[in-house]
Amino acid sequence: MSAAALRAAARFGLGARPGELAAIATDPRGWALAQIERAPAMPAALAGLASGAQAAAEFSRQRRRGDAAVQQHLRQSARAAYLDEAGRRTLGQVQTAQPLAERLVAFWSNHFTVSVQRPVVLALAGPFEREAIRPHVLGRFRDMLLAVARHPAMLGYLDQAISIGPNSRAGQRRQRGLNENLAREILELHTLGVDGGYGQADVTQFARILTGWSIGRDQDDRPGDFMFRPMIHEPGEKTLLGRRFAEAGEDEGIVALSMLAGHRATARHVATKLARHFIADRPPPGVVERLAQVFLATDGDLRAVTRALVDAPEAWTSDATKVKTPNEFVVSALRAAGVEPEPPRLLPALQLLGQPPFAAPSPAGWPDTADQWLGPEAVIRRAEWAAAFATRLGRSREPAELLAAALGDGARPETRLAVQRAASVGDAIAIVLASPEFQRR
Repeated sequence: MSAAALRAAARFGLGARPGELAAIATDPRGWALAQIERAPAMPAALAGLASGAQAAAEFSRQRRRGDAAVQQHLRQSARAAYLDEAGRRTLGQVQTAQPLAERLVAFWSNHFTVSVQRPVVLALAGPFEREAIRPHVLGRFRDMLLAVARHPAMLGYLDQAISIGPNSRAGQRRQRGLNENLAREILELHTLGVDGGYGQADVTQFARILTGWSIGRDQDDRPGDFMFRPMIHEPGEKTLLGRRFAEAGEDEGIVALSMLAGHRATARHVATKLARHFIADRPPPGVVERLAQVFLATDGDLRAVTRALVDAPEAWTSDATKVKTPNEFVVSALRAAGVEPEPPRLLPALQLLGQPPFAAPSPAGWPDTADQWLGPEAVIRRAEWAAAFATRLGRSREPAELLAAALGDGARPETRLAVQRAASVGDAIAIVLASPEFQRR
Protein backbone atom coordinates (compact mmCIF):
# COMPACT_ATOMS: atom_id res chain seq x y z
CA MET A 1 0.00 0.00 0.00
CA SER A 2 1.83 3.13 -1.24
CA ALA A 3 2.18 6.54 0.35
CA ALA A 4 0.70 7.89 -2.89
CA ALA A 5 -2.55 6.07 -2.14
CA LEU A 6 -2.92 7.83 1.21
CA ARG A 7 -2.00 11.14 -0.39
CA ALA A 8 -4.65 10.60 -3.08
CA ALA A 9 -7.36 9.66 -0.59
CA ALA A 10 -6.63 12.56 1.77
CA ARG A 11 -5.53 15.27 -0.65
CA PHE A 12 -7.76 14.56 -3.64
CA GLY A 13 -10.55 12.88 -1.72
CA LEU A 14 -12.27 13.07 1.62
CA GLY A 15 -10.43 10.26 3.36
CA ALA A 16 -10.39 6.55 2.63
CA ARG A 17 -13.17 4.11 3.42
CA PRO A 18 -12.37 0.56 4.61
CA GLY A 19 -10.44 -1.27 1.90
CA GLU A 20 -10.19 1.77 -0.35
CA LEU A 21 -6.47 2.46 0.11
CA ALA A 22 -5.58 -0.94 -1.35
CA ALA A 23 -7.74 -0.25 -4.40
CA ILE A 24 -6.27 3.23 -4.87
CA ALA A 25 -2.69 1.95 -4.55
CA THR A 26 -2.75 0.28 -7.96
CA ASP A 27 -3.01 3.69 -9.69
CA PRO A 28 -3.46 6.69 -7.36
CA ARG A 29 -3.34 9.28 -10.14
CA GLY A 30 -5.71 7.30 -12.29
CA TRP A 31 -8.12 6.96 -9.35
CA ALA A 32 -8.27 10.73 -9.02
CA LEU A 33 -8.42 11.47 -12.76
CA ALA A 34 -11.21 8.95 -13.37
CA GLN A 35 -13.48 10.93 -11.06
CA ILE A 36 -13.31 14.08 -13.16
CA GLU A 37 -14.06 12.43 -16.48
CA ARG A 38 -17.76 12.49 -15.65
CA ALA A 39 -19.99 15.09 -14.05
CA PRO A 40 -20.38 14.90 -10.27
CA ALA A 41 -23.34 12.73 -9.37
CA MET A 42 -25.96 14.36 -7.20
CA PRO A 43 -25.69 12.58 -3.83
CA ALA A 44 -28.73 10.47 -3.06
CA ALA A 45 -28.95 12.26 0.29
CA LEU A 46 -29.77 15.52 -1.53
CA ALA A 47 -32.63 14.18 -3.62
CA GLY A 48 -36.04 15.80 -3.45
CA LEU A 49 -35.06 19.12 -1.86
CA ALA A 50 -36.67 22.45 -2.71
CA SER A 51 -35.14 24.72 -5.34
CA GLY A 52 -33.66 28.12 -4.66
CA ALA A 53 -36.49 29.79 -6.56
CA GLN A 54 -39.07 28.03 -4.37
CA ALA A 55 -37.28 29.09 -1.20
CA ALA A 56 -36.86 32.69 -2.39
CA ALA A 57 -40.49 32.90 -3.47
CA GLU A 58 -41.64 31.66 -0.07
CA PHE A 59 -39.48 34.28 1.68
CA SER A 60 -41.00 36.95 -0.59
CA ARG A 61 -44.53 35.80 0.32
CA GLN A 62 -43.76 36.03 4.02
CA ARG A 63 -42.22 39.46 3.52
CA ARG A 64 -45.47 40.78 2.10
CA ARG A 65 -47.20 39.72 5.33
CA GLY A 66 -44.88 41.90 7.42
CA ASP A 67 -41.79 41.75 9.61
CA ALA A 68 -43.34 39.44 12.20
CA ALA A 69 -44.14 36.85 9.53
CA VAL A 70 -40.60 37.10 8.18
CA GLN A 71 -39.07 36.53 11.61
CA GLN A 72 -41.30 33.54 12.28
CA HIS A 73 -40.43 32.08 8.85
CA LEU A 74 -36.70 32.48 9.50
CA ARG A 75 -36.95 30.91 12.96
CA GLN A 76 -39.04 27.96 11.83
CA SER A 77 -39.37 26.78 8.23
CA ALA A 78 -36.24 28.43 6.79
CA ARG A 79 -34.10 27.21 9.68
CA ALA A 80 -35.57 23.71 9.39
CA ALA A 81 -34.76 23.68 5.66
CA TYR A 82 -31.18 24.78 6.37
CA LEU A 83 -30.59 22.16 9.08
CA ASP A 84 -32.05 19.41 6.92
CA GLU A 85 -29.94 20.23 3.89
CA ALA A 86 -26.77 20.85 5.89
CA GLY A 87 -27.01 17.39 7.44
CA ARG A 88 -27.80 15.76 4.11
CA ARG A 89 -24.90 17.53 2.43
CA THR A 90 -22.47 16.18 5.02
CA LEU A 91 -23.92 12.67 4.70
CA GLY A 92 -23.43 12.92 0.94
CA GLN A 93 -19.73 13.61 1.49
CA VAL A 94 -19.47 10.59 3.76
CA GLN A 95 -21.21 8.29 1.28
CA THR A 96 -19.76 9.53 -2.02
CA ALA A 97 -17.86 7.33 -4.44
CA GLN A 98 -16.59 10.52 -6.15
CA PRO A 99 -14.78 12.23 -3.27
CA LEU A 100 -12.66 14.44 -5.54
CA ALA A 101 -15.80 15.76 -7.18
CA GLU A 102 -17.35 16.46 -3.77
CA ARG A 103 -14.16 18.19 -2.64
CA LEU A 104 -14.38 20.41 -5.72
CA VAL A 105 -18.02 21.23 -4.96
CA ALA A 106 -17.04 22.25 -1.43
CA PHE A 107 -14.02 24.24 -2.67
CA TRP A 108 -16.01 26.27 -5.19
CA SER A 109 -18.92 26.70 -2.79
CA ASN A 110 -16.45 28.25 -0.34
CA HIS A 111 -14.88 30.38 -3.08
CA PHE A 112 -18.33 31.81 -3.88
CA THR A 113 -19.54 31.91 -0.30
CA VAL A 114 -23.08 32.69 0.71
CA SER A 115 -23.45 32.36 4.47
CA VAL A 116 -26.37 31.75 6.79
CA GLN A 117 -24.75 34.29 9.09
CA ARG A 118 -27.22 36.43 7.16
CA PRO A 119 -30.57 34.77 7.91
CA VAL A 120 -32.03 35.90 4.58
CA VAL A 121 -30.18 32.98 2.93
CA LEU A 122 -31.03 30.29 5.51
CA ALA A 123 -33.13 28.28 3.08
CA LEU A 124 -31.09 29.32 0.03
CA ALA A 125 -27.50 28.33 0.84
CA GLY A 126 -28.04 24.64 0.09
CA PRO A 127 -29.91 25.22 -3.19
CA PHE A 128 -27.17 27.70 -4.18
CA GLU A 129 -24.55 24.96 -3.95
CA ARG A 130 -26.76 22.46 -5.78
CA GLU A 131 -27.79 24.83 -8.56
CA ALA A 132 -25.02 27.39 -9.11
CA ILE A 133 -21.92 25.43 -8.05
CA ARG A 134 -22.35 21.69 -8.55
CA PRO A 135 -23.30 21.71 -12.26
CA HIS A 136 -20.23 23.77 -13.18
CA VAL A 137 -17.28 22.46 -11.13
CA LEU A 138 -15.94 20.63 -14.19
CA GLY A 139 -17.28 23.12 -16.74
CA ARG A 140 -16.36 26.67 -17.67
CA PHE A 141 -15.50 29.13 -14.93
CA ARG A 142 -17.45 31.86 -16.72
CA ASP A 143 -20.61 29.72 -16.62
CA MET A 144 -20.24 29.16 -12.88
CA LEU A 145 -19.60 32.86 -12.30
CA LEU A 146 -22.74 33.82 -14.21
CA ALA A 147 -24.85 31.20 -12.40
CA VAL A 148 -23.52 32.45 -9.05
CA ALA A 149 -24.17 36.12 -9.79
CA ARG A 150 -27.77 35.41 -10.90
CA HIS A 151 -28.75 33.02 -8.10
CA PRO A 152 -31.28 34.38 -5.57
CA ALA A 153 -28.97 33.35 -2.72
CA MET A 154 -26.14 35.60 -3.90
CA LEU A 155 -28.48 38.39 -4.97
CA GLY A 156 -29.97 38.39 -1.47
CA TYR A 157 -26.80 37.73 0.49
CA LEU A 158 -24.94 40.72 -0.98
CA ASP A 159 -27.98 43.00 -1.31
CA GLN A 160 -27.87 43.17 -5.10
CA ALA A 161 -31.65 42.82 -5.32
CA ILE A 162 -32.02 46.25 -3.65
CA SER A 163 -29.32 48.04 -5.66
CA ILE A 164 -30.91 50.83 -7.70
CA GLY A 165 -29.27 52.98 -10.34
CA PRO A 166 -29.38 56.57 -9.02
CA ASN A 167 -30.35 57.89 -12.47
CA SER A 168 -32.78 55.09 -13.30
CA ARG A 169 -36.50 55.81 -13.40
CA ALA A 170 -36.98 54.13 -10.02
CA GLY A 171 -33.88 55.76 -8.54
CA GLN A 172 -35.00 59.27 -9.41
CA ARG A 173 -38.44 58.60 -7.98
CA ARG A 174 -37.44 56.79 -4.78
CA GLN A 175 -34.24 58.64 -3.96
CA ARG A 176 -32.55 55.30 -3.32
CA GLY A 177 -29.19 54.36 -4.68
CA LEU A 178 -26.44 51.97 -5.51
CA ASN A 179 -25.31 48.99 -3.45
CA GLU A 180 -21.73 47.95 -4.26
CA ASN A 181 -21.50 44.74 -2.24
CA LEU A 182 -21.84 42.22 -5.08
CA ALA A 183 -19.63 44.21 -7.45
CA ARG A 184 -16.89 44.50 -4.85
CA GLU A 185 -16.91 40.84 -3.85
CA ILE A 186 -16.92 39.61 -7.43
CA LEU A 187 -13.83 41.69 -8.14
CA GLU A 188 -12.00 41.08 -4.86
CA LEU A 189 -12.97 37.50 -4.00
CA HIS A 190 -14.44 35.76 -7.01
CA THR A 191 -12.34 36.92 -9.97
CA LEU A 192 -9.38 39.34 -10.02
CA GLY A 193 -8.35 39.11 -6.37
CA VAL A 194 -7.46 41.94 -4.01
CA ASP A 195 -4.29 42.76 -6.00
CA GLY A 196 -5.97 42.30 -9.37
CA GLY A 197 -5.49 45.83 -10.65
CA TYR A 198 -8.90 47.39 -10.07
CA GLY A 199 -9.79 50.49 -8.08
CA GLN A 200 -12.77 51.99 -6.31
CA ALA A 201 -13.96 53.58 -9.55
CA ASP A 202 -14.16 50.10 -11.09
CA VAL A 203 -16.23 48.86 -8.15
CA THR A 204 -18.70 51.72 -8.61
CA GLN A 205 -18.88 51.29 -12.37
CA PHE A 206 -19.38 47.54 -12.06
CA ALA A 207 -22.12 48.11 -9.49
CA ARG A 208 -23.84 50.43 -12.01
CA ILE A 209 -23.52 47.73 -14.68
CA LEU A 210 -25.20 45.17 -12.41
CA THR A 211 -28.17 47.33 -11.43
CA GLY A 212 -31.42 45.68 -12.45
CA TRP A 213 -30.21 42.19 -11.51
CA SER A 214 -32.89 41.14 -9.05
CA ILE A 215 -35.29 38.42 -7.87
CA GLY A 216 -38.82 37.79 -9.16
CA ARG A 217 -41.67 38.68 -6.82
CA ASP A 218 -45.02 36.95 -6.36
CA GLN A 219 -46.65 38.92 -9.16
CA ASP A 220 -43.85 38.23 -11.67
CA ASP A 221 -43.74 35.37 -14.17
CA ARG A 222 -40.97 33.52 -12.31
CA PRO A 223 -41.25 34.31 -8.60
CA GLY A 224 -38.07 33.64 -6.65
CA ASP A 225 -35.93 33.27 -9.77
CA PHE A 226 -33.47 35.69 -11.37
CA MET A 227 -35.13 38.68 -13.00
CA PHE A 228 -33.78 41.76 -14.75
CA ARG A 229 -35.65 44.98 -13.87
CA PRO A 230 -35.08 47.75 -16.44
CA MET A 231 -36.75 50.28 -14.16
CA ILE A 232 -33.84 50.18 -11.69
CA HIS A 233 -30.97 49.75 -14.17
CA GLU A 234 -28.54 52.67 -14.33
CA PRO A 235 -28.70 54.12 -17.84
CA GLY A 236 -25.79 55.30 -19.94
CA GLU A 237 -22.26 54.24 -20.76
CA LYS A 238 -19.98 52.72 -18.10
CA THR A 239 -16.24 51.98 -18.01
CA LEU A 240 -14.82 48.93 -16.25
CA LEU A 241 -11.07 48.19 -16.22
CA GLY A 242 -10.65 50.63 -19.11
CA ARG A 243 -13.30 48.98 -21.28
CA ARG A 244 -16.36 50.93 -22.28
CA PHE A 245 -19.78 49.36 -21.98
CA ALA A 246 -22.52 50.93 -24.05
CA GLU A 247 -26.03 50.95 -22.60
CA ALA A 248 -27.32 47.39 -23.07
CA GLY A 249 -29.41 46.54 -20.02
CA GLU A 250 -28.90 43.03 -18.68
CA ASP A 251 -26.31 42.22 -21.34
CA GLU A 252 -23.87 44.71 -19.80
CA GLY A 253 -23.52 42.48 -16.74
CA ILE A 254 -23.20 39.29 -18.80
CA VAL A 255 -20.42 40.78 -20.94
CA ALA A 256 -18.64 42.24 -17.91
CA LEU A 257 -18.68 38.91 -16.07
CA SER A 258 -17.33 37.15 -19.15
CA MET A 259 -14.52 39.69 -19.38
CA LEU A 260 -13.62 39.20 -15.73
CA ALA A 261 -13.77 35.40 -16.05
CA GLY A 262 -11.12 35.44 -18.77
CA HIS A 263 -8.80 38.00 -17.15
CA ARG A 264 -5.18 37.07 -16.41
CA ALA A 265 -5.55 38.21 -12.82
CA THR A 266 -8.55 35.89 -12.42
CA ALA A 267 -6.53 32.97 -13.78
CA ARG A 268 -3.76 33.62 -11.26
CA HIS A 269 -6.18 34.17 -8.37
CA VAL A 270 -8.04 30.92 -9.07
CA ALA A 271 -4.81 28.99 -9.64
CA THR A 272 -3.36 30.22 -6.35
CA LYS A 273 -6.45 29.22 -4.38
CA LEU A 274 -6.62 25.77 -5.97
CA ALA A 275 -2.92 25.09 -5.33
CA ARG A 276 -3.27 26.35 -1.77
CA HIS A 277 -6.27 24.13 -1.11
CA PHE A 278 -4.92 20.93 -2.62
CA ILE A 279 -1.15 21.12 -2.09
CA ALA A 280 0.20 23.58 0.49
CA ASP A 281 -0.64 26.72 2.46
CA ARG A 282 2.21 28.37 0.57
CA PRO A 283 1.45 27.03 -2.91
CA PRO A 284 4.43 26.17 -5.11
CA PRO A 285 4.89 29.05 -7.61
CA GLY A 286 5.50 26.62 -10.46
CA VAL A 287 2.15 24.92 -9.91
CA VAL A 288 0.34 28.25 -9.72
CA GLU A 289 1.90 29.38 -12.98
CA ARG A 290 1.05 26.13 -14.80
CA LEU A 291 -2.55 26.12 -13.58
CA ALA A 292 -2.99 29.75 -14.58
CA GLN A 293 -1.66 29.01 -18.06
CA VAL A 294 -4.05 26.07 -18.48
CA PHE A 295 -6.92 28.27 -17.27
CA LEU A 296 -6.12 30.90 -19.89
CA ALA A 297 -5.36 28.46 -22.71
CA THR A 298 -8.64 26.57 -22.24
CA ASP A 299 -10.92 29.56 -21.62
CA GLY A 300 -11.37 28.60 -17.97
CA ASP A 301 -12.09 24.91 -18.51
CA LEU A 302 -12.13 23.69 -14.91
CA ARG A 303 -11.88 20.03 -15.87
CA ALA A 304 -8.61 20.80 -17.68
CA VAL A 305 -7.38 22.89 -14.74
CA THR A 306 -8.22 20.12 -12.27
CA ARG A 307 -6.51 17.56 -14.48
CA ALA A 308 -3.37 19.72 -14.50
CA LEU A 309 -3.57 19.96 -10.72
CA VAL A 310 -3.76 16.18 -10.31
CA ASP A 311 -0.89 15.75 -12.78
CA ALA A 312 1.36 18.23 -10.96
CA PRO A 313 4.41 16.37 -9.56
CA GLU A 314 4.36 18.67 -6.52
CA ALA A 315 0.96 17.31 -5.56
CA TRP A 316 2.48 13.86 -5.06
CA THR A 317 5.88 14.72 -3.59
CA SER A 318 5.13 17.47 -1.06
CA ASP A 319 4.57 16.53 2.58
CA ALA A 320 1.10 16.42 4.09
CA THR A 321 1.18 19.89 5.64
CA LYS A 322 -2.43 20.88 5.03
CA VAL A 323 -4.52 20.66 8.20
CA LYS A 324 -7.95 19.17 7.74
CA THR A 325 -10.75 21.61 8.37
CA PRO A 326 -13.32 20.48 10.94
CA ASN A 327 -15.63 19.35 8.13
CA GLU A 328 -12.84 17.32 6.50
CA PHE A 329 -11.83 15.84 9.86
CA VAL A 330 -15.34 14.66 10.74
CA VAL A 331 -16.12 13.36 7.25
CA SER A 332 -12.82 11.48 6.98
CA ALA A 333 -13.32 9.92 10.43
CA LEU A 334 -16.79 8.69 9.48
CA ARG A 335 -15.53 7.33 6.15
CA ALA A 336 -12.63 5.49 7.83
CA ALA A 337 -14.98 3.96 10.37
CA GLY A 338 -17.56 3.04 7.74
CA VAL A 339 -20.26 4.88 9.67
CA GLU A 340 -23.17 6.78 8.09
CA PRO A 341 -25.18 8.57 10.80
CA GLU A 342 -28.59 10.07 10.19
CA PRO A 343 -28.22 13.66 8.87
CA PRO A 344 -29.40 15.45 12.05
CA ARG A 345 -26.67 13.71 14.06
CA LEU A 346 -23.92 15.14 11.87
CA LEU A 347 -24.35 18.82 12.61
CA PRO A 348 -23.51 18.98 16.34
CA ALA A 349 -19.95 17.82 15.68
CA LEU A 350 -19.39 20.47 13.00
CA GLN A 351 -20.89 23.15 15.22
CA LEU A 352 -18.72 22.05 18.16
CA LEU A 353 -15.58 22.15 16.02
CA GLY A 354 -16.39 25.55 14.57
CA GLN A 355 -17.41 24.88 10.97
CA PRO A 356 -21.16 24.38 10.54
CA PRO A 357 -22.10 24.03 6.85
CA PHE A 358 -22.82 27.20 4.87
CA ALA A 359 -21.96 29.41 7.85
CA ALA A 360 -18.64 31.05 6.99
CA PRO A 361 -18.02 34.26 8.96
CA SER A 362 -17.78 36.50 5.88
CA PRO A 363 -18.04 36.50 2.07
CA ALA A 364 -14.37 35.49 2.03
CA GLY A 365 -15.41 31.99 3.12
CA TRP A 366 -13.76 29.61 5.55
CA PRO A 367 -9.97 29.95 5.94
CA ASP A 368 -7.77 27.49 4.07
CA THR A 369 -4.50 27.61 6.01
CA ALA A 370 -3.27 25.62 9.01
CA ASP A 371 -2.80 28.59 11.35
CA GLN A 372 -6.55 29.27 11.24
CA TRP A 373 -7.48 25.77 12.44
CA LEU A 374 -4.73 24.98 14.95
CA GLY A 375 -5.45 27.23 17.91
CA PRO A 376 -5.11 25.59 21.37
CA GLU A 377 -8.87 25.46 21.95
CA ALA A 378 -9.49 23.99 18.49
CA VAL A 379 -6.94 21.23 19.06
CA ILE A 380 -8.52 20.33 22.41
CA ARG A 381 -11.97 20.18 20.84
CA ARG A 382 -10.73 17.85 18.14
CA ALA A 383 -9.21 15.52 20.70
CA GLU A 384 -12.42 15.59 22.76
CA TRP A 385 -14.54 14.84 19.71
CA ALA A 386 -12.24 11.97 18.72
CA ALA A 387 -12.62 10.48 22.21
CA ALA A 388 -16.41 10.90 22.17
CA PHE A 389 -16.66 9.37 18.69
CA ALA A 390 -14.52 6.43 19.78
CA THR A 391 -16.82 5.87 22.75
CA ARG A 392 -19.89 5.82 20.48
CA LEU A 393 -18.21 3.28 18.21
CA GLY A 394 -17.54 1.05 21.18
CA ARG A 395 -16.27 -2.36 20.13
CA SER A 396 -17.94 -2.24 16.72
CA ARG A 397 -14.56 -1.32 15.17
CA GLU A 398 -11.18 -2.87 15.88
CA PRO A 399 -8.45 -0.22 16.32
CA ALA A 400 -6.05 -2.08 14.04
CA GLU A 401 -8.67 -2.21 11.30
CA LEU A 402 -9.45 1.48 11.65
CA LEU A 403 -5.74 2.31 11.58
CA ALA A 404 -5.32 0.32 8.35
CA ALA A 405 -8.42 1.84 6.75
CA ALA A 406 -7.54 5.42 7.67
CA LEU A 407 -3.76 5.51 7.26
CA GLY A 408 -2.49 2.26 5.79
CA ASP A 409 1.30 2.32 5.64
CA GLY A 410 1.24 6.04 6.40
CA ALA A 411 0.86 5.58 10.16
CA ARG A 412 3.98 6.61 12.08
CA PRO A 413 5.69 4.01 14.29
CA GLU A 414 4.85 6.17 17.31
CA THR A 415 1.14 6.06 16.44
CA ARG A 416 1.18 2.29 15.91
CA LEU A 417 2.89 1.77 19.25
CA ALA A 418 0.47 4.09 21.05
CA VAL A 419 -2.50 2.21 19.55
CA GLN A 420 -1.05 -1.13 20.66
CA ARG A 421 -0.44 0.12 24.19
CA ALA A 422 -3.77 1.92 24.62
CA ALA A 423 -5.67 1.08 27.79
CA SER A 424 -8.92 0.46 25.93
CA VAL A 425 -10.43 0.08 22.47
CA GLY A 426 -11.89 3.56 22.75
CA ASP A 427 -8.54 5.08 23.66
CA ALA A 428 -6.88 3.31 20.73
CA ILE A 429 -9.45 4.60 18.24
CA ALA A 430 -9.17 8.11 19.65
CA ILE A 431 -5.38 7.94 19.23
CA VAL A 432 -5.79 7.08 15.54
CA LEU A 433 -8.16 9.98 14.89
CA ALA A 434 -6.15 12.49 16.91
CA SER A 435 -2.81 11.49 15.39
CA PRO A 436 -0.91 14.14 13.41
CA GLU A 437 -0.95 12.03 10.25
CA PHE A 438 -4.73 11.69 10.33
CA GLN A 439 -5.19 15.39 11.06
CA ARG A 440 -3.23 16.40 7.97
CA ARG A 441 -3.64 15.79 4.30
